[in-house]
Amino acid sequence: MVEKTKFNIDFMNLRHIFTVVSIALVLISAVSLATRGLALGLDFTGGTLIEVAYDKAPDLANVRQELAKAGFEDAVVQNFGTDKSVLVRLSAKYDEKLVTRVLGILNAYQDKVTLTRAEYVGAQVGSQLKEDGGLAILLALAVVAVYVAMRFQFKFGIAGVVPLVHDVIVILGFFSVFQWTFDLTVLAAILAIIGYSLNDTIIVADRIRENFRRLRKGDAAEIVNISINQTLTRTLNTSGTVMVVLIALFFFGGKMIHGFATAMIIGTIVGTYSSIYVAANMLVGMKVTREDLLVPVKEGANGEEEQPPDWLNRM
Repeated sequence: MVEKTKFNIDFMNLRHIFTVVSIALVLISAVSLATRGLALGLDFTGGTLIEVAYDKAPDLANVRQELAKAGFEDAVVQNFGTDKSVLVRLSAKYDEKLVTRVLGILNAYQDKVTLTRAEYVGAQVGSQLKEDGGLAILLALAVVAVYVAMRFQFKFGIAGVVPLVHDVIVILGFFSVFQWTFDLTVLAAILAIIGYSLNDTIIVADRIRENFRRLRKGDAAEIVNISINQTLTRTLNTSGTVMVVLIALFFFGGKMIHGFATAMIIGTIVGTYSSIYVAANMLVGMKVTREDLLVPVKEGANGEEEQPPDWLNRM
């Protein structure tokens, strides 16, 4: 019995168009990354770190505004420990005159600002962070490939990993094309999106596998369409709930997590899209069949064919 659904959208009818869209997005992202690169934040490039203490808790937005007026548009301002302790990070190389100038700007905005420490954070740490971050992404993709291939089938393994690579490249492409600052919060968002996109892909793949075994009629495209429509309500509810939170963070979360919220919003949209028009599309393109999903028959000790238990074929 086929599960009823209020949706009856022919997603696979447009799969060739969206294949071109996906390829174009990946190519644009790859070219931009190769030619323009990423606008790396202070977490990766290094810079000057200045910690100051206030008598009264300052308004961080005003502190950023005053520094921007003085020419420090890229200054990262955040509380450190307490609301009276403020950490200012600048991309400029450490210099005592620079520290004195920043203190003068802060004192002009609010009296009784005391310097706690001032030091230079080298790019060596940033280089290690870049290597570790790239390794984390590659390791996550490798583990996902093994997991999906073991849980489903080889074709599903490919269709599970390619969308994740697609999502990562497209997110990085947006940050490269628009030269948005790429820092550790954005890297964390990308790793989170890998998990989110994988979860969405697994839900769709699980329903496709189930319908291949339950439905007696229909080719791969028809069964994939039915499966996507059956899971569409769940997908829209999940994505919609996540987007409400992310939009709130984007507008009201402050500058420190602005990049994280931006990457997550893009990743949520792209991840939902790729579950349909990359993962499911690839399964149709690779011509997955019922036979691909059946547990192979083994010969018993007496030479007779030994049928797998029903529960195994229902997995």
